[in-house]
Amino acid sequence: MVDREKYKILYDIESPKDIRDFDTPKLKILCSEIREFMVDIVSEVGGHFGGGLGTVELTVALHKVFNTPEDSIVWDTGHQAYPHKIITGRRDKLNTIRQFKGLSGFLKRSESEYDDFGAGHATTSISAAVGIAEGAKQLGIDRKVVAVIGDGAMTGGMAYEAMNNAGVLKSNVIVVLNDNQMSIAPNVWQISNYFTEIIAHPEYNKFKGAIWDLTGKLDHFGDRLRTVAGRLNTGIKSVVTPGMLFEALGFRYFGPVNGHNIKKLVELFAHIKPLKGPILVHTYTEKGKGYKPAEDNAPKFHGVGPFDKITGESPKKKDSAPAYTEIFGKALLEIAKANSKVVGITAAMPDGTGLKILQEEMPERYYDVGIAEEHGVTFSAGLATKGIIPVVAIYSTFLQRAYDQIFHDVSLQNLHVVFAIDRAGLVGADGPTHHGVFDLTFLRMLPKMVIMAPKDEAELRNMLYSAIEYKDGPIAMRYPRGSALGVEVKEEFELIPIGEGETLRIGKDVAILAVGNMVRFASKAAEELASEGISVEVINLRFVKPLDQNLIVKVASKFEKIITIEENSIVGGFGSGVLEYFADKGYKNNLLRLGLPDSYVEHGTQDQLYEMLKIDAAGIVENVKEYLGKK
Repeated sequence: MVDREKYKILYDIESPKDIRDFDTPKLKILCSEIREFMVDIVSEVGGHFGGGLGTVELTVALHKVFNTPEDSIVWDTGHQAYPHKIITGRRDKLNTIRQFKGLSGFLKRSESEYDDFGAGHATTSISAAVGIAEGAKQLGIDRKVVAVIGDGAMTGGMAYEAMNNAGVLKSNVIVVLNDNQMSIAPNVWQISNYFTEIIAHPEYNKFKGAIWDLTGKLDHFGDRLRTVAGRLNTGIKSVVTPGMLFEALGFRYFGPVNGHNIKKLVELFAHIKPLKGPILVHTYTEKGKGYKPAEDNAPKFHGVGPFDKITGESPKKKDSAPAYTEIFGKALLEIAKANSKVVGITAAMPDGTGLKILQEEMPERYYDVGIAEEHGVTFSAGLATKGIIPVVAIYSTFLQRAYDQIFHDVSLQNLHVVFAIDRAGLVGADGPTHHGVFDLTFLRMLPKMVIMAPKDEAELRNMLYSAIEYKDGPIAMRYPRGSALGVEVKEEFELIPIGEGETLRIGKDVAILAVGNMVRFASKAAEELASEGISVEVINLRFVKPLDQNLIVKVASKFEKIITIEENSIVGGFGSGVLEYFADKGYKNNLLRLGLPDSYVEHGTQDQLYEMLKIDAAGIVENVKEYLGKK
């Protein structure tokens, strides 16, 4: 529970209007209280943490200077927006963040009028802000529009497309670059590296310091010299810093500034607020600022479960099977050691995809392309043309960003690229922006694409091995978020024949064709139904494309009623593929498709969502009984 008594200011803030007359000392107290409040809440319920701690002063300064919600603040992703939620009327609901029926962990237009644009994926804020600014221009409205984007998101090409367009249009947009030199893991933004090296160079600082010291001793004449020196300094900076790049794109560049100096931030935003045209403000912040465990271990505290707020330690988890991500990472390392052509590719997610294991042991076989999934896929296609076998490990929801590249650069050229699609299906607390529930649909329509999904960790290892050994074009393996099932895993790998499923349980009343994570629920449901006298045949079809036609024909000839189940949208997915096959062959079997509805699924735990959608074991039991008329 939060001790409200220790907060002198925070609980008087119901909207940004309440802080607009605060002086600097009061703003500093507010920033300190926001940080402490975040630690209090997130330590109890978990959430994205480090990014928000780093943007407290920035958030407060923006809301003080700009007239939100009439003026717009567009946040990139939303990891950094917890302080924004706190001072825009959602303070007392922060303890529900990322929970079923609670606050979204990201920005959501339906949640608050202060969330002018929804965001869960990176690199969208500048494009959206330019659109909002031009929309205001079309309507004749004088509105200030600010986009806040992290340096990690600046590795994405969409940011530069938007800036180029803003420069051409001369849009009235202010871009705030929140530069903490981190995305989730340390990022690969070469501009940031170059800028840091220049500004930190001893000769640069020695020259700057000497000029300033000398002119400080020359009274009025010295002030004039300082003015000249300041112009010289600006000229040098425009050549040796990112200011050169941003100004070439048509932006007026201000920075870098200390993103934790609330007084300077307020002064700077107040000065630039009346200016017209594209502006970029470069701020330096520290991810995890003000909470030492988060400062010391930014990747860990990017997103966390509940933890001890004194030590920063998370409670020890009960012994459980390793995560699918870890199993994938270890299997890839084993295969890479035996096959010199195998490389791993990630889009700024070495920990999240399991490629950290490959990075640490075989760094020469590991590539991090930054938050640039489109480039990552085409980069892998280029590797494949030279006989390299790229394993592209990307979350399902982020692979959507590279769809044209999968089609045009990989599938169309029939290149052997292996897609390891992590977080396929419902991911839980991150909600609809992160659920990976469309990959079966958007991949299945591509010619030459092979798609498979393992039922457990043993099958995942063998599918990865089979995908790498496959030589006839692109191949994708999708697997869920969370712990595996704890089945026995053999040390040696086994080839799985492409397009071949397996029968796990013989039955006589109804057949369930399942893929991936749904196989375990189908098997458990079959056991429960057997105790009630209903005999269910369970098929692990394994391949969504190509379908095991021989096995499907056998099932169709044996059962009048058949069920398909998948952790994917019901539209165009696995069940649709089976239905299409039945229609093409003229089969008259009754087919019930179970999966995710044709709507966006909100956030909650995975188990809560499975239950709500009736695709867990209990839900399947209910569906089978109703289908057979025995409910």
